[in-house]
Amino acid sequence: MAMMAVAALLHARFPLIARRTLPSPSFPSSVSYCPRTLLSNEFSYRLQSIICFSSSEGGGSGGVNDSDIVVSEVEGPNFLKYSDEELMKQCKFETFRVSGPGGQHRNKRDSAVRLKHLPTGIVAQAVEDRSQHKNRASALNRLRTLLAIKVRNKVDTEAYSPPPELLQILPPKSTIRTSSSGSQIGPNNPKFVPGMQALLDVISASDGSIADSAKLLGLSTGGLSRLILSHDGLRMAVNSMRAAKGMKPLK
Repeated sequence: MAMMAVAALLHARFPLIARRTLPSPSFPSSVSYCPRTLLSNEFSYRLQSIICFSSSEGGGSGGVNDSDIVVSEVEGPNFLKYSDEELMKQCKFETFRVSGPGGQHRNKRDSAVRLKHLPTGIVAQAVEDRSQHKNRASALNRLRTLLAIKVRNKVDTEAYSPPPELLQILPPKSTIRTSSSGSQIGPNNPKFVPGMQALLDVISASDGSIADSAKLLGLSTGGLSRLILSHDGLRMAVNSMRAAKGMKPLK
């Protein structure tokens, strides 16, 4: 406001100087908001936070820089195949203290944990437990979910051979499942996350087309849609891909 008042005064007294030397003020065109932390125990809210959370350099402090990021198709090695120890070696490990509900004991030590995966810049954190060890485990699990959602691996749709982790999450009606695939793994099983990443790789390679992806997976379009809708994070990641291609979301 002060700048605009000065500009108006100069324009009244020295119109040519004001016109040449004072640029008009600019303002941001839009402001977006994403939750800062990944601390909710409610699965749907946590996955919404995960998908909105920035994977850029500022994430180490808990901030959000790229609020429009939903799925970053960062091609690279399959990080989900790494052991916890191998994955931790790729991370910047930070501890910090949080305030809020939980009593005075919660704030006596830096028990909250933040992990930044250096090859991708993806950040995950956990603050809900008084135990640093438990928060570290939670943050690592959340990092794996983030990697599954955000990191895409190349798929050759012309000669596609589904990996075992994908076969495990497909419904029994899939024609590409074999007797060695075992029982179908549901979203509550930790092994669902690698299968989810492989499924997202297929859908990404098919440009978000559910029909084309279903053909590769030996499923009907309805069968694949039901699988996608069974998991909040999977559904939101697929819908972001489809939105980028101008397609309607799955509901």
